[in-house]
Amino acid sequence: MSSTVTKGYKGLGMNGFIATWYAKNTQKNIGAYRRLAQLVAERVSEGATILELAPGPGYLSIELAKLGNYHITGLDISPTFVEIAQAKAMEAGVDIDFRLGNASRMSLADNLFDFIACSAAFKNFSEPVQALDEMFRVLKPGGKALIIDLRPDASIKEIETHIREDMHLTGFNSLLTKWAFKSLLLKRAHTKDEIRRFASRSKFKSCTIDDDGIGLYINLEKPGID
Repeated sequence: MSSTVTKGYKGLGMNGFIATWYAKNTQKNIGAYRRLAQLVAERVSEGATILELAPGPGYLSIELAKLGNYHITGLDISPTFVEIAQAKAMEAGVDIDFRLGNASRMSLADNLFDFIACSAAFKNFSEPVQALDEMFRVLKPGGKALIIDLRPDASIKEIETHIREDMHLTGFNSLLTKWAFKSLLLKRAHTKDEIRRFASRSKFKSCTIDDDGIGLYINLEKPGID
């Protein structure tokens, strides 16, 4: 399947200068990536095959690779992000297969992964149900997926605290990030009911959702073979 059949994201693509700016600023929040990597590591076994969907600069996959002997693939629709992630992985001395691809049309084999992680990207997918079906397809029977994304009802005060205390941004970068949250990201974020509807229309059929700060943790599982 081609990864370029349709535009797989909403709005402007994260390429060029925008992707470079994002990579530089999100690296300041490396502690959050390390905590999330630990969370994923607790859910998988040594030697697991893991897909990070829309990894951006690759920080989560890189931190996860440091924790165990995992076989990690990162699939992103942005050529700039793929290049940045490949360079960051080389600098860190970890082996990760970062490649170009569309979440709604993955050029990956069926039943390939034990676990899929997708952080801060699902709200930007233009075909959310198709993306879920693709996640289902590439998961092994019994495989699990974790989607982490923004709560649409997160308050501006919560957003400002997140930018200041978690992302460690100040000055112009803080103002620009706050604008992005208010003008773009919160508007794209899905409610719990919307996410449940997406899941019910997908091959997963259902999901569980937990709150965490300004985000939602969405858990999905592909049934095993009886």
